Amino acid sequence: MLVAAAVCPCPPLLVPEIAAGAAPELDAARAACTDALGVLAASRPDRLVVVGPAAEHGCGPYPEGTPGSFRGFGADIVVRLGRGEGDGSGRLLPPSLAVGAWLLERAGWGDGPIEGLGVGEPFGAERCVQAGQEAAGRAGRVAMLVMGDASACRTLKAPGYLDERAAPFDAEMGRALGKADVAALETMDVELARQLMASGRAPWQVLAGAGKGAGLSGELLYEDAPYGVGYVVATWS
Repeated sequence: MLVAAAVCPCPPLLVPEIAAGAAPELDAARAACTDALGVLAASRPDRLVVVGPAAEHGCGPYPEGTPGSFRGFGADIVVRLGRGEGDGSGRLLPPSLAVGAWLLERAGWGDGPIEGLGVGEPFGAERCVQAGQEAAGRAGRVAMLVMGDASACRTLKAPGYLDERAAPFDAEMGRALGKADVAALETMDVELARQLMASGRAPWQVLAGAGKGAGLSGELLYEDAPYGVGYVVATWS
């Protein structure tokens, strides 16, 4: 069953070498992510499942040791999802899971085996919830690192331009994640999330499925919208 979860944003800009001169702007987000991973480690999980948004071709499971690369973002950095050598298929982690792997490496994660799961638009709410329930049943004590961003429409210079619906949407998602409100996440407006370019929608609904009946409480550690994109860091324990 699910014993802990950490929710983190997934922009490659979290990696300082990619952000370059703008790196200090996300120092607070990085620090919050580190604190959130500490909650996961303290839960002593038998297995960690890292969930993140992916394009359709990147959806599906990723075994421990799968590599990821930030070369496409201008940084010659290779990461791995935990230890091991992957499955030898040559398949790379989608960017969101690569950021998750980078956070885990940065924190020196060594608390149990890891697996990854890429989810995205092809996954509707029901499928996401089912995937979460299946993930939570993989071991006696499962922890989850859930990568994903809120809306990308908070300012005129945001990737999706300014949308007046974005701030209320982000506020509700921040509340739900900070309160471990499984019902609110499960029933969020999928179409609105798509219109607002909220990449966290599917991963958060996977978390909702995993958290059903677990009786966890939440804490919001960070919420901001640098670059016009909503970033949330929260923990469930």
